Amino acid sequence: MSIRKDIIIRVYLTFVLLALVAIAIFSRAVHVQVFQGDRWKRMSDSLTTHFIDVEAGRGNIYALDGSLLATSLPEYELRMDLMTDALTKEIFNENVDSLAICLANLFQDKTASEYEHKLVKARKNRERYLLLKRVVNYPQLQAVKKFPIFRLGKNKGGLLVIQKDKRIQPFSQLASRTIGYKVKGVQPVGLEGAYDTDLGGTTGKRLVQRISGGILIPLNEEDEIAPKDGYDIYTTIDVNIQDVAQNALAEQLIKHNADHGCVILMEVATGEIKAIANLTRIEEGLYREKYNYAIGEAMEPGSTFKLASYMAALEDGIFRPSDTVDTDGGKFRLYNSTLSDSHEGGYGRIPMLKAFELSSNVAIAKKIHYGYKDKPEQFIERLKQFGLDRQLELQIPGTPKPRVKDPSSSDWSGLSLSRLAIGYEIRMTPLQTLVLYNAVANGGKMISPVIVREKRSMGQVVETFKCKTIKKKICSDETLAMVRMMMEGVVSQGTAKNLSTTIYPIAGKTGTAQVAQGKAGYKNGKKTYQASFCGYFPANNPKYSMIVVVTDPSHAGYYGNVVAGPVFKNIADKVYASRLDMHQDISTIYANVQNDVPVAKDGIKEKTVEVYEKVGMKANVQHDVDWVSINKNENKLAFNAKETQTGIVPSVTGMGLQDAIYLLENVGLKVNAKGLGKIAQQSISAGQVIKKGSTIYLELK
Repeated sequence: MSIRKDIIIRVYLTFVLLALVAIAIFSRAVHVQVFQGDRWKRMSDSLTTHFIDVEAGRGNIYALDGSLLATSLPEYELRMDLMTDALTKEIFNENVDSLAICLANLFQDKTASEYEHKLVKARKNRERYLLLKRVVNYPQLQAVKKFPIFRLGKNKGGLLVIQKDKRIQPFSQLASRTIGYKVKGVQPVGLEGAYDTDLGGTTGKRLVQRISGGILIPLNEEDEIAPKDGYDIYTTIDVNIQDVAQNALAEQLIKHNADHGCVILMEVATGEIKAIANLTRIEEGLYREKYNYAIGEAMEPGSTFKLASYMAALEDGIFRPSDTVDTDGGKFRLYNSTLSDSHEGGYGRIPMLKAFELSSNVAIAKKIHYGYKDKPEQFIERLKQFGLDRQLELQIPGTPKPRVKDPSSSDWSGLSLSRLAIGYEIRMTPLQTLVLYNAVANGGKMISPVIVREKRSMGQVVETFKCKTIKKKICSDETLAMVRMMMEGVVSQGTAKNLSTTIYPIAGKTGTAQVAQGKAGYKNGKKTYQASFCGYFPANNPKYSMIVVVTDPSHAGYYGNVVAGPVFKNIADKVYASRLDMHQDISTIYANVQNDVPVAKDGIKEKTVEVYEKVGMKANVQHDVDWVSINKNENKLAFNAKETQTGIVPSVTGMGLQDAIYLLENVGLKVNAKGLGKIAQQSISAGQVIKKGSTIYLELK
């Protein structure tokens, strides 16, 4: 019995002992896993090799002429393997002082004795990855390779070179926000962000070993998988025009101590952006590119939006340019709100054409409100027909969708039509406004802007980009002709007379808008204004469209013609002077004078025939009429009857001003004319029934 009991006790003790051992092993395992896991992992890493990514060379960004707008320059980090096999004790001791002197003379950040002490200590500690200098340029690297010890080569001298690329913009602030940047940990912007994948290329692979301190050492001189460099991006930016634009904008911003401003110059036919500048005040007199207002800042455009209001009303027959409106002493009271003209006392009763030239708020607000108050949706649909509600498909991200309020909006009110008419209660970026004006200059074709023309690899074109058509035709040709004539009038005799030039014609519209102060609106606190001018040139054959917007000018006025207009004129003058293809060839003019039929204006039959007979050209007219028009065909003359009917507006296009005035006033119309030469356009179309006392506007070219 005692033997059996002894056996049971031994089994029990054995079981307890095994349990204690198991617990001890488990506890040790937990301790190793939890408390010493990082240590053993580091040790494992130090004994193993693995692959790391090797970044590809980032592509360049070029201007239109091939000038570099953004590129990568190599920078180098220098390290040293003090324990390389070929670096014997004798070689090191004999050359370390000379190496220290060379490093001290080149970098001038430590004394020679400090460098020598650092090198000797590192060799004593058996360091294999000693940092010598973190940022070294290429000429410095070439010099270092000739220093004592290092001149023995990589394997013998122990020099380790790690290349890094630094992104720079050679033209500094020139279009810098549009070019953008890509910084690790920061949301990329501009072209650098939009084309990051294309510019970045394909990463390669390199075999490395991790040593103490978490340092990675390349095991081979060459990459195991070579990276593929990124594509180069060629933009539409013209650096000469960009420089002019940026300087002209900066000059006005400084003069008016404005908060910020932007300018965009676009080619009418192609939609290519030739210049885009955005400047923000850093301190008084100092401006830098910090934000792309041109494509990213959506605000109420103010009076430049009146172009859209007029186009809508003309399309819907709400009024004609010759129709008059009473500006009511410059005040339009609607419900409990009063809208005012900038001109104290208003303009009296004026035609709508003149109201556009003078930028009367009262005139267009009254016409739009009363013309659409029972059908506001029709006005909004017209704006949408012009493409004003569409978000632009730009090659640079960040442009917001325009906000066009409509009757279904929660904040629509009885005032909304009158406010929309003058560019309030709607939000658009400067580029979105420019796209509308460019469409008018482009014969009604609305196109998307383009800022990247090509993508290339090793000089070979990979992809070409062209503008897309947003709207094939935004309105009728008749409306286009009328608004183009009115925009020329703004410059020749309206709010932008200060921009007029006899060398080439400009068409456009001034804008002065009060900027809302958040929830405080327009009434409380300091009044902030936005001055703008948008248009195109030459007006008779548009090549370029442009918009200038200046926000919060505080010195020397705040109106669009005074603040933004001079920037437009300055840029346009320099572009026109540099573009010989915009000027008529003098040899062509001379040839026309020598070979062509002498030019005469349409007019009264007897006088016209007399003109040609005086220069020896026989004119035989069979028609029994008072007025004739002239057709030229292969140096021959053809006289056609110019019909007139009682009570019907006659056609006076092609006539001289004197004959046109005589003919029109005899049928009961008042005449207002501008320009030189022959009648090119008339505001009341031929064939309409005459309203006695109406004013007809004539444009001569």
